[in-house]
Amino acid sequence: MSAVDGHRVAVLALPGVLPLDLGIPVQAFGSDPHYLVTVCTDPSAGPVRSGGFTVGTSAGLEALRDADTVVVPGYEDPDGPLPAAALSAIRAAHERGARLVSICTGAFALAAAGLLDGRPATTHWRDAAELQRRYPRIDVRPNRLYVDDGDVLTSAGVTAGVDLCLHVIRRDYGAAAANSRARLLVAPPQRSGGQAQFIERFRPAARGEDLAPVRAWMLGNLAHRQSVDELAHRAHMSRRTFIRRFQQETGTSPMAWLTAARIDWARELLETTAGPVEQIARLSGLGSPAAFRAAFHRHVGTSPADYRATFRVTATGDALRPSAG
Repeated sequence: MSAVDGHRVAVLALPGVLPLDLGIPVQAFGSDPHYLVTVCTDPSAGPVRSGGFTVGTSAGLEALRDADTVVVPGYEDPDGPLPAAALSAIRAAHERGARLVSICTGAFALAAAGLLDGRPATTHWRDAAELQRRYPRIDVRPNRLYVDDGDVLTSAGVTAGVDLCLHVIRRDYGAAAANSRARLLVAPPQRSGGQAQFIERFRPAARGEDLAPVRAWMLGNLAHRQSVDELAHRAHMSRRTFIRRFQQETGTSPMAWLTAARIDWARELLETTAGPVEQIARLSGLGSPAAFRAAFHRHVGTSPADYRATFRVTATGDALRPSAG
């Protein structure tokens, strides 16, 4: 395929575009002979400034009318208003059959255009809860690197954007083309979209402190069996009252919070110790090795072994204590 006949990619730089996010699709697709890349802005919104520089481009929103793929990189303020003309152009591109791709907070633009309702999607883990709150009809998947929903694809931040661009190339032109781009980008050739983002912790932060002593006890005894009845007894409450109050303070049930805390502790052990899976399963209270692997994959989207290979920082072999909070 000649450059003239290439797949047309329009990269839409919205106000406050994040420099790294903007550079990812330009670099991934720009020097690939299969693609023709145009960076564009909405002229009516004025100059696009971000990170100490101004994005200068001769292309406006008309670039979206001819694009086969439209990429929306992340931008600084997902809570801020977006240019109405840009949202209209995104919707029009989708309606005529263009593929839409977002990186990081670019998902908020697709959501504002009404294109993520009823779909699975992801964004940077830090902003996932806000995306879900503002757009409750979206199936937000906060622990995914990227989500491919056919004609609409979304990714988490920065390196996950690289993963998604390589996935798009692989989908369009095969593994050899994607692997070639990965080598030039010095990036892993393929990370599954189901693999987890590096989220600080899975257990939700508490919004109240009345049950803080009980939660601290739970964290200090993750390796032991815990029941709702036992926890309610420690809180000097009835089972029903305890469950209701726990939900009010954390937004989730006691057992769901406990499982998330155990997953967090298992992740920390995988990152900082050389302990075998059997030991980590026992220390985290997640049951047998098989049960541990299943629970870990269900929450994190990857296996304990693959997670350790990605995030391991030391090999002390020492068992740490889970942090309270």
